[in-house]
Amino acid sequence: MQNEGTIRLSIFLGVLVIMALWEMAAPRRALTESKPWRWIGNLGIVVVNTVVVRLLFPILAVGAAFWAEKNNIGLFNLISLPGWLEVAVAAALLDMAIYWQHRLFHMIPLFWRLHRMHHADPDFDVTTALRFHPLEIVASMVIKLALVLILGPAALAVLIFEVLLNGTAMFNHANVRLPLGLDHWLRWLVVTPDMHRVHHSVESREYNTNFGFNLPWWDRLFGSYRDQPGLGHGDMRIGLPAYGGAVCANLLWMLVLPFKPLTDAPELEDDQNGKS
Repeated sequence: MQNEGTIRLSIFLGVLVIMALWEMAAPRRALTESKPWRWIGNLGIVVVNTVVVRLLFPILAVGAAFWAEKNNIGLFNLISLPGWLEVAVAAALLDMAIYWQHRLFHMIPLFWRLHRMHHADPDFDVTTALRFHPLEIVASMVIKLALVLILGPAALAVLIFEVLLNGTAMFNHANVRLPLGLDHWLRWLVVTPDMHRVHHSVESREYNTNFGFNLPWWDRLFGSYRDQPGLGHGDMRIGLPAYGGAVCANLLWMLVLPFKPLTDAPELEDDQNGKS
């Protein structure tokens, strides 16, 4: 798909700008740290991740889907479905897989080492959606490529899934205010900012819930849904108890965090054994 990069970049920048303007016009919470300092770190990690992916992966998920189709590899290349149905089912299956990947990254200490950088952001806004360690991006890309080869979805399905995932992740990480009635109904269709913000609470019984990025159904189906934070959205603390302050936005600090002691592992394990 020759225009894949242009399509994805255009939508990415468009959603980022819209969410940033919305955050300025109708913020949900007051930020605790310098926004320019955080944005430099969070957007800086995007640059690092882009370089790493381009250097390590000769093809990405859409290219892998084309290759699987050409070589008749994967489930959807062995069965015949109407095009629209294949796109819908494949996108939903990929989204469910990302839900379980996210959940396992909380449960397995090795992967939590990588993923906790995302949670160590002391504030919650649109750039938090982009804040992932390069090693987590590499692991996620390997998992995604394996899924594409197993499922063999149409390249269009993969492109739609990736565009939706990136766009909805920026939406549900945005520090924006939605009318409560609209949020109540909207979260049956897509993960909303109020729904996902609970996942960024410092409380382990809360950050081990609401794992979905795009479709909200998996949390309800697999028992990890939490409606609201215990202290309410205005008073809840964002981040991880072991870390805080401006240092969490320092690019070098973010890159070395996986190699620091896993001080939050016992709390994580306790919560997995006994959360409601």
